[in-house]
Amino acid sequence: MEKTIPDLAALAAEAKEFVRGLRPRTHGATLVTLSGELGAGKTAFTKEVARALGVEESVTSPTFVLEKIYSLRRRTGQLPEDGAFQRLIHIDAYRLEGGRELAPLGFEELMKAPGNLILLEWPEKVADALPEPAKRILLAPMADGSRTITYA
Repeated sequence: MEKTIPDLAALAAEAKEFVRGLRPRTHGATLVTLSGELGAGKTAFTKEVARALGVEESVTSPTFVLEKIYSLRRRTGQLPEDGAFQRLIHIDAYRLEGGRELAPLGFEELMKAPGNLILLEWPEKVADALPEPAKRILLAPMADGSRTITYA
């Protein structure tokens, strides 16, 4: 499915709708890959997903630190109920040179926890180490400032 996203407000609405339709897997983490050229909106989409999940802290690109982990607490400060995501893990693989470089991030362990939602940018850089993702998202910028988002 492909959609045109005209601006950042529409991207926020799209991310919120995406989260609404996403459920944790029963065995292992839910992996979502984000592909697209530099500036396509991968991190902007992740920021909006985080906001939709209730993350209140600033969400920035993990390009240099590679990985950021956000605890998903309800507004009351309590942990989410069973069947909800407990952590959002944002990984940027742009600077990696193969799947073996995911090991120091504890990727294998992160993939075992059903409460983890992992959003991984630049999956093509580490494709040799990735299981089948729950969702694949491709973002493409357009000349008019809009972008297309394709779900697979």
